[in-house]
Amino acid sequence: SIVPIDIHILQAGFLNSVAVVFLVYNFEEYNIYKMHRILQNLRPSITYRDKHRTYSTEHRRSGLVLGVYGKTFTPEAEQFNSQHGGLLHKVLGNSEPLKVGGTMVLHGVGEHTATCLVGLGERREVPNNDGDPSNEEVPNDEREGRDEAADNIRRGVAAGCRALQTLKIPDISVDPCGRPQAAAEGGYLGTFSYDGLKAEAKRRVRVNLVGLGADGGGWEVGRVYATAQNLARELAETPANLLTPSGFADRTLTELQGLPEVEVLVRDREWIAAERMGAFLSVSQGSVEPPVFLEVRYTGGAAQQPPLVLVGKGVTFDSGGLSIKPANSMPPMRGDMGGAAAVVAAVSAVARLHGHINVVALVPLTENMISGSATRPSDVVTARNGLTIQVDNTDAEGRLILADALSYSATYQPRAVLDVATLTGAMSVALGEGAAGVFSRSRPLWEQLETAGYQTGDRLWRFPLYKLYEEQVSESRLADVNNVTTSPGAGACTAAAFLGKFVETDNWAHIDIAGVMESKGGEYQVKGMTGRPTRTLVQYLMNQAEIGGDN
Repeated sequence: SIVPIDIHILQAGFLNSVAVVFLVYNFEEYNIYKMHRILQNLRPSITYRDKHRTYSTEHRRSGLVLGVYGKTFTPEAEQFNSQHGGLLHKVLGNSEPLKVGGTMVLHGVGEHTATCLVGLGERREVPNNDGDPSNEEVPNDEREGRDEAADNIRRGVAAGCRALQTLKIPDISVDPCGRPQAAAEGGYLGTFSYDGLKAEAKRRVRVNLVGLGADGGGWEVGRVYATAQNLARELAETPANLLTPSGFADRTLTELQGLPEVEVLVRDREWIAAERMGAFLSVSQGSVEPPVFLEVRYTGGAAQQPPLVLVGKGVTFDSGGLSIKPANSMPPMRGDMGGAAAVVAAVSAVARLHGHINVVALVPLTENMISGSATRPSDVVTARNGLTIQVDNTDAEGRLILADALSYSATYQPRAVLDVATLTGAMSVALGEGAAGVFSRSRPLWEQLETAGYQTGDRLWRFPLYKLYEEQVSESRLADVNNVTTSPGAGACTAAAFLGKFVETDNWAHIDIAGVMESKGGEYQVKGMTGRPTRTLVQYLMNQAEIGGDN
């Protein structure tokens, strides 16, 4: 119904333009959409008119993301379809259903530069508690260990927002798809990029996301969750020369400044020595950068309420020390403070959400470097709790700094203690990017963490803490314990057992995030440092508080 009947090319000096005349036999929105796409391929600024209206492709730099379940529209997508003469039905009519995370971009429809349809999965009839069919959710595969409906929305919205971001569209309205928190998380996570050190021409456009008719509370909660994870990603990506231990502390002060009920304490080497944190200091002694012990306190709960304590491994660069790493393993070690980044970001999110809970984050910050003053293999150091440690491998340094921080956590008489660390390559071998590994003496605490991972889609998986592993780390010729074992295998398990020697409560969990530190990209993760498991920590804390999100 659209036939190009004449083309005139005018070239005169600076003028270089193309005029295309179309004869439209059947004037309707679908034809205008197709004509608009043809014109946009010719030149980014086009004005064209019919006897009723004038159209322009100029200065229309806004986008819209709409959800589709197979070929069934969300309410927002259905409303859009009705407003534009059934356009979406026509576009999708002869195509395959969009898969989860699949996209289809339409140009020049309505008021937006581009509209992106995103696949959310197929809805099926799922019996409810009364035995009646319900089509309200995508059914869950229990083997996946996550809320599949919410995660599909995150994946779809992330893909749609990325597609529009690639078109350099800065203002994007997002269909909440019935789950505004999940939609916001997908949008903000999917459009993250760490490119501030590149030339402006190489940077991705910064986007402004707005929930389309979304419940303000749910969308805002999702924004806070996602921006917290993005903060952790940014910290982990930052080159180590730009984020030293002192630099990390300064950045924390800047990020948390002005948040209600938040206090940040930056402890120096003298304080660390006064606390008898010999294991922590032994790691730092090879670096010219001084160590820092960071305490972040959020007091949103009752004064008498014991806090939940988060401990994050903060090795801002890990060369391996004298037990040096291979050269190709070193560049990612700028992110060996991923645990520290996650716990600081989690506290910032809980404070922004005004969670009715008391939380403390403890972060030992140091580099693990090589010098004449560095710890030597077989050196013996004394931890804060008095245990002596034979250090046979200086590249097993994370457990040394965590040992003193975990011992110090007892001063808060906490409800529970969670430590988060990029601790072992063994965990990366075991789980890869699929989940972070958890070790806990408490079944209720594990179940609470598992629930939080299910809600956020950032999954956790439990590993054993057998006495066997405790016995293996206690085998030392020179000291009470050894920071590594001579027994083959189970490296993640023996590392967790080592940490258990320095914890005074059974309500403790160790989360090994080595496998999820980086991503190759996909779903709503972009390539690079992931910031995981920040959202799961936030969800766990909010579940323990008096308020929570809508996931």
